[in-house]
Amino acid sequence: MRYGFVIDQDRCIGCHACTVACKEEHQVPVGVFRTWVKYVEKGEFPHTSRHFGVMRCNHCDSAPCIEICPTRALYRRPDGIVDFDNQRCIGCKGCMQACPYDALYIDPNNNTAAKCNFCAHRVENNLEPACVIVCPTQAIIAGDLDNPNSKASRMVATEKVSVRKPEKGTDPKLYYVGIEGDLLQPSRLSRQNTYMFAEQRDNRPASAHFDPAATREVYDVAHPAPWGWKIAAYLWTKSIAAGILMATILMGSPEFFPSSLLTVVGPCIALGALAATGLLLIFDLKRPDRFYYLLTKPNFRSWLVLGGYVLMAYGGAITVWMLLGIQRRGIPVVLILATALLAAATAGYSAFLFAQAKGRDLWQSPMFLWHLLIHALIAGSSTLAIVGFAADRISLRYRSLLLLMLSLVVSLLMVLAEVALPHGTIDSQLAMRTLVRGHLSKRFWGLVVGAGLALPIVLTIFCAWESIWTMSAPVLSLAGVWWFQDLWVKAGQEVPLS
Repeated sequence: MRYGFVIDQDRCIGCHACTVACKEEHQVPVGVFRTWVKYVEKGEFPHTSRHFGVMRCNHCDSAPCIEICPTRALYRRPDGIVDFDNQRCIGCKGCMQACPYDALYIDPNNNTAAKCNFCAHRVENNLEPACVIVCPTQAIIAGDLDNPNSKASRMVATEKVSVRKPEKGTDPKLYYVGIEGDLLQPSRLSRQNTYMFAEQRDNRPASAHFDPAATREVYDVAHPAPWGWKIAAYLWTKSIAAGILMATILMGSPEFFPSSLLTVVGPCIALGALAATGLLLIFDLKRPDRFYYLLTKPNFRSWLVLGGYVLMAYGGAITVWMLLGIQRRGIPVVLILATALLAAATAGYSAFLFAQAKGRDLWQSPMFLWHLLIHALIAGSSTLAIVGFAADRISLRYRSLLLLMLSLVVSLLMVLAEVALPHGTIDSQLAMRTLVRGHLSKRFWGLVVGAGLALPIVLTIFCAWESIWTMSAPVLSLAGVWWFQDLWVKAGQEVPLS
């Protein structure tokens, strides 16, 4: 049994009865939607046409929202319905990033995610979903797609049907008959910011400008970016936490230095940055009071959960390292190797988490893992260089600046390669265009590439390493890591999903 929808857009009149019925059935708050009708227009006056598209959860057989959900709040029922348990949700918004169809939202009443659940409570009582029974033109058909006698199954077998974004491999069970193709590909649409009788804020990318001759989006619901500065800050503090020990190990044995800077001070800073990372993750949750569900109700397929365990293990390794340093005992080789592995995992696991956000094509870049690893080295060597300047330790300062310079060169080459190499999908191309030529471009080229990479390289190469100019290089490098990660989070969410 696999319940699914067929929507006959040749019958749809855009009346919003399905939207209203859904809101009433589930008491959906004002401003958010489980199902909605999107309008587009084509042509130029007087030869114009309007087309409708009913948007909602696709109840995918390979639902990426289930995979990323850290507490198993999202699950697939035996009848194929992708349902939701808001008693387990911690409000991480990962499911919103994973869904390629913008089907999930945060319920403002209880601060948990929500979406269409196929009116499962009605289905269990042999009733049709609320949207089906109110549709005046019978444009919405629900049924068992595995039952050859159901109307939905017959339509899928005999009609020319389309699904949204089949390239995502989610196996959606929402089929459209007669839908305008541009409604299925939001990146094709031209968007305008004003209307004749109303004004609407538009958070779309600058690349999606208004073109009167193109297919125009004239009505849609708001879909604000789920992740903001807290996620960028979490990446930044995590880079510092992981990078300090990575840089320490790469520079040589801590016993080489005649002080406790690398056995006590450095690990202490790393531990503080790691604590800040955990706090940022918790306070970014819509239900921070449930953060412990990551441990008590874990989904081990989610990198939110796996990453949490990595952070805890790395925190334990830092603590042991620091305690040995306080006792002025040598750092065992086994601990050095384990710490190196955990530091690299701490720096890089977010690449796998972002890859689970399948709705955001830019974040699928295979280079993101290497960006994170090199960012950790930049952040770690910058922090140790600042410690070396503050403590007036010439050997620490020189080794840190040398590692910093090499890391900056590698990072600059990687950033330029990221820009120059082809991106496989339209959405990733649009996101990258926004980053390098759109409204984020000044910050990208001026701050990330210029002030955060090129200038520190120049300062470390051409200035005396004890000068005040060289002291500014690690500060600028730390800022450059923040600027990149902040813009990467923003650019990935610039392209509309629906």
